[in-house]
Amino acid sequence: MCGIIGIVSGSPVADRLVDGLRRMEYRGYDSAGVCTIHDGDLVRRRAEGKLANLVEELNRRPAPGAIGIAHTRWATHGAPNEKNAHPHATEHLAVVHNGIIENYKELRAELRGEGRTLESDTDTEVVAHLLSREVENGASPQDAVKTVLPRLRGAFALAIAFRAHPDMLIGARLGSPLVVGYGEDETFLGSDALALAPLTQQISYLEEGDWVVIRREGAQVYDHENNPVERAITTSGASAAATEKGNYRHFMQKEIFEQPTVVAQTLSSYIHRADNSVALPQFDFDLSTIRRVTIVACGTSFYAGLVAKYWFEHFARVPVDIDVASEFRYREPVLEEGGLALFISQSGETADTLAALRHCKANGQTIAVVVNVPTSSMAREADLLLPTHAGPEIGVASTKAFTCQLAVLAALAAHMAVKKGRMNRAEEEEVVAHLLEAPACLNAALDHDEDIAAMAHLIAPARDVLYLGRGPDYPLALEGALKLKEISYIHAEGYASGEMKHGPIALIDEKVPVIVIAPSGPLFEKTISNMEEVRARGGQVVLISDAKGLEDAGEGCLATIEMPRVHPLIAPLVYAVPVQLLAYHVACVKGTDVDQPRNLAKSVTVE
Repeated sequence: MCGIIGIVSGSPVADRLVDGLRRMEYRGYDSAGVCTIHDGDLVRRRAEGKLANLVEELNRRPAPGAIGIAHTRWATHGAPNEKNAHPHATEHLAVVHNGIIENYKELRAELRGEGRTLESDTDTEVVAHLLSREVENGASPQDAVKTVLPRLRGAFALAIAFRAHPDMLIGARLGSPLVVGYGEDETFLGSDALALAPLTQQISYLEEGDWVVIRREGAQVYDHENNPVERAITTSGASAAATEKGNYRHFMQKEIFEQPTVVAQTLSSYIHRADNSVALPQFDFDLSTIRRVTIVACGTSFYAGLVAKYWFEHFARVPVDIDVASEFRYREPVLEEGGLALFISQSGETADTLAALRHCKANGQTIAVVVNVPTSSMAREADLLLPTHAGPEIGVASTKAFTCQLAVLAALAAHMAVKKGRMNRAEEEEVVAHLLEAPACLNAALDHDEDIAAMAHLIAPARDVLYLGRGPDYPLALEGALKLKEISYIHAEGYASGEMKHGPIALIDEKVPVIVIAPSGPLFEKTISNMEEVRARGGQVVLISDAKGLEDAGEGCLATIEMPRVHPLIAPLVYAVPVQLLAYHVACVKGTDVDQPRNLAKSVTVE
């Protein structure tokens, strides 16, 4: 959620700290702050709201210094105001934090019992005071960290600056990501490689329980038992250009239009063009022995998993359970021997999903991960890593990550079907042929952008919108409703179209637009029958279908969106485009913050 950056250098760091925050603003934008060390003092600047407010504050009151930490916040404890903005500081040190300290109340009570005054409502401030107490008692920064870290329960990534030590920072991670970057006579901390992309490509990923001391000449990492350890330095490949919008109005718009390219890139990693077969990365288990698949994910990734459930059961004839990650562990799931636990995440750091992964691993499941960040925590803990190759996704509302996830999941389902003897070579070649059609079909779907923009004003005044779909298009209805909620703040719900008559149809009147996702095919007639039930009650229908479907449905819709005619296998990828574009253009009509919608953050690293 929150974004962290730290720099130890021989030249001023404030501008570069802010630039790093700008690259992580998708992680949190309720408030932001910087703290540097200059002439023996902690120089702290904070501002409520967007990063631009911090920039204005720094223009009024600069923060000189060649060492510093900075933070962009997504509020968990305490209102998003300047008082609760990071860094939190005492006389001796300043701290920035991503995560949640679950036992902060008892720690706060302990500190107040000693007469210490805490100024904020956050959980983070207790860390600053616990460390300060150790420093006041004569501990070195390293010894203070060794003493305090074991007392913290929850998830955290920390960066700490000590006033009396202007040549070093200390970082630590447990459950939240933190990386070390290596430059020329300077060293960095960051929540992700993207934040450090303009500064360095040489990155080390801290492991669970690690803490690190960074100085200009390098870093020393310690494990959870305080033993010095080496962590491999890799080339991140993160591009500073990834955080530029180019000629697009918003990152979300840019990422929607990148989908033909990134889906093609993703599929190229999973298809052998020489013989039109599906291939996966190397792994050490036998897919043919898998008896059950358990899919776990959150939000948009969960809807990708719902589509995959249809594919696994249809092609591979393997039973599939699917759970939202935040509920998974708490229902005490029965995990059968020989099961594959499949986790889907854009960031690979989603706290609920990561906790579910570790639960499955502890219960003997084989772990597969579909993820967009191949160096993430989930990726490093997987038995089978399936990267999506979508590239950095800056818009908070996921778009290209979703379609790339679908591409990978389709390939995995087909490959499992082949391994289990449920799909012969001719059928595999047919599946591959349809997957290879997807990028061109995505391009064709994007050709209707202007038509969708022209009709967005019909949806923008609505207070409530319903989405309907059948089969694999039902998860698309859920995803369309989520996108509209996320960025336009219109209440929207997705339903299996046959379920309308079991309750939701009571909501229908002439003020409730109903978006119907109905490509022509085996489920078309039933979906259109449900659509007619809506129209008979005054509902205003927007029908998304291909030319044949629109012709067969006849007239009488509020609006229609024509898609290319595609095979049912790739329909979920292609029909993702119009629901994304519709949400995008409605949000533009309403004037909402498309890339950074209120209350949301991109990387959800707290439970």
